[in-house]
Amino acid sequence: MKTIRSLFIFAALLCAANLFAQTNSAPAAKGGYGPGSALIPWTRTTPTNWMSRHEGFVEQAKKGGVDILFMGDSITDNWRSKGVNVWNKYYAPQHAANFGIGGDRTQHVLWRIENGELDGIKPKVTVLMIGTNNSNNDPAADIAKAIKMIIDDIHAKLPDTKILLLAIFPRNKPADKPAQLETIKQVNDIIAKYDDGKTVKFLDIGPKFLGEDGKVHEDVMADFLHPTEKGYQIWADAMNPTLDEMMK
Repeated sequence: MKTIRSLFIFAALLCAANLFAQTNSAPAAKGGYGPGSALIPWTRTTPTNWMSRHEGFVEQAKKGGVDILFMGDSITDNWRSKGVNVWNKYYAPQHAANFGIGGDRTQHVLWRIENGELDGIKPKVTVLMIGTNNSNNDPAADIAKAIKMIIDDIHAKLPDTKILLLAIFPRNKPADKPAQLETIKQVNDIIAKYDDGKTVKFLDIGPKFLGEDGKVHEDVMADFLHPTEKGYQIWADAMNPTLDEMMK
């Protein structure tokens, strides 16, 4: 009896282990951080206010009145904080909206677009930069393909908007690996080809952030990734001539 009971217990534990493995691999398969995840629309559980922020953007979109839309991750999100003075000078008067969320990857922007963030607005230009948070996990080809999917989704929702596609900004955090930086370079090389001269304009302003040694410095990006107020001024100065032309 003890042997049979032990076998039943072992079988039960084995089934539980298999179920746990399947459950915990699901996010990677469906758009978490596993192979191919960059391409699969997916939500986030952290930060805990991620969904409420998305819902806020949906409500903002329903009200309309947006002529310029910025979409991306924390680098875009931080126009609200480190870049707020520059934002208020240039973009607030032009009825701009900021739909950036810190930590987002391509899969999260895909999900947000597919779940209402563009419903109700008709921006003349959408400024898009995304992918740096994918660069340590996903291959360049996947990131670039996901960015193309985002472009296609924007055009499907907003057929009259032009897209100003920004190259992923340079970074040199101490923890950044050479392979990650190479991935970013490869992504930028691929997405540069998405510029069709009509509805999509690719713009690489990365060199504007670099010092003579070819790296970003603390006065421009305090953590070597996120722009300071000086960095946002550099961004605006480099982007505005192109953006102004696209707004005509």
